[in-house]
Amino acid sequence: MTGYERLREEAAAGRVEEVVVAVPDLQGRLQGSRMSVPYFLDEVARDGFGACVYLLAADVEMATGPGYAIDAWASGFGDFVLRPDPGTLRLPPWDPGTALVVADAVWPGGEPVEVAPRRVLRAQLDRLDELGLTALAGTELEFLVFRGSYRDAWERRYHGLETGTRYNVDYALHGLSEVEPVVRRIRREMVRAGLTMETARGECHPGQYEIVFRYDEAMATCDNHVLFKNGAKRIAEQEGVALTFMPKFDEGEGNSCHVHLSLRDAGGGPVFADAGAGDGMSELFRHFVAGQLACLPELTLLMAPNVNSYKRLRPGAFAPTGIAWGRDNRTCPVRVVGSGASLRLEHRVPGGDANPYLAVAAVIAAGLYGIENRLPLPAPHPGNALADPSVPRLPATLGEALRRWEEGGLAAKVFGDAVAGHYAAAARAELAAFEAAVTDWERVRGFERL
Repeated sequence: MTGYERLREEAAAGRVEEVVVAVPDLQGRLQGSRMSVPYFLDEVARDGFGACVYLLAADVEMATGPGYAIDAWASGFGDFVLRPDPGTLRLPPWDPGTALVVADAVWPGGEPVEVAPRRVLRAQLDRLDELGLTALAGTELEFLVFRGSYRDAWERRYHGLETGTRYNVDYALHGLSEVEPVVRRIRREMVRAGLTMETARGECHPGQYEIVFRYDEAMATCDNHVLFKNGAKRIAEQEGVALTFMPKFDEGEGNSCHVHLSLRDAGGGPVFADAGAGDGMSELFRHFVAGQLACLPELTLLMAPNVNSYKRLRPGAFAPTGIAWGRDNRTCPVRVVGSGASLRLEHRVPGGDANPYLAVAAVIAAGLYGIENRLPLPAPHPGNALADPSVPRLPATLGEALRRWEEGGLAAKVFGDAVAGHYAAAARAELAAFEAAVTDWERVRGFERL
């Protein structure tokens, strides 16, 4: 049964009354509109639906301006077209009576909007397809749960919030009773929405939790990722609590988004493993991993897109700071894990704020760079890469990541000038907003004593 056949059936039975058509924005958030089922099926499913172009040229506050590849002001805030992808249709239990479908952004003439996150990933998947390869991916998201609602947190300016657990509950089977009502509902409703849960557990920071869903084709994984983030926040709101995916809420452990990725050939067989090789890694996989190391300095921007991203990537935190790879070594940003058909790469740089389409696109682009240039793979790092001063450093700030993105030339080469310029503009907007803000740190430090 196709997505739209299921929608007709659910609507006829009175279980679905509205359809949400949504496009992932630059931050990986779902932006869109609600519409009646008949209007969607009779017109939108066939012709698409108009939405303002600024949705893909705006910052977190929905502010737009010059510098983006899409200049909303110059175009009079006109529309592009959201073309629904029927394969993404879901019935989210947290929004009864509603179906949700993810859309691609295209121009009125039918050309894809090149800078749309979903299109950025599609372009890299098409490059893989030319080699007879497909990508399977999984993302592991962590989040913090707080007692009290989002409105409570807003009115308190996010000060003095109470975490959902009182201490480190990493792998613990106790101490989770206060968060279990909301995380249980999130787990179960995500499964009802079509995601396949693998594991769930408490994490290091008080109130921290991780739910891992089974890997899938890369685009489907990213679509599920944005559905999960949107739904988890909605469920938390309905339960009267708040949760955040931000990479670094305070001085404690940050929220990560580790990306697992492997490649398959045209017949669905794994291509990363080679039983005859001493380390079990195929030559293609070795080039793919080498590409991660070579490209990481210039492509960090797509994995760590915000000022706060780099607060997580700090010395002393259990997050990568250098550029290295290792076998089952969590101190390296690139971890090779598994064996045989399960052999895969885990990229540990992205945090909870990463746009999954862009992060996965960066991993694939880097891997293809390594394959095309037949880059040699150095020996795996044998110990603690976090404490090794000889390991080359990741960009330490958003400003440094932006500089490397623009000056290195790799981003424009693999993604195109429009994409490179567009995401540089997004980074500059983030930096400008931060540099104009007066922080609590400044007030505490200078209100009385300066």
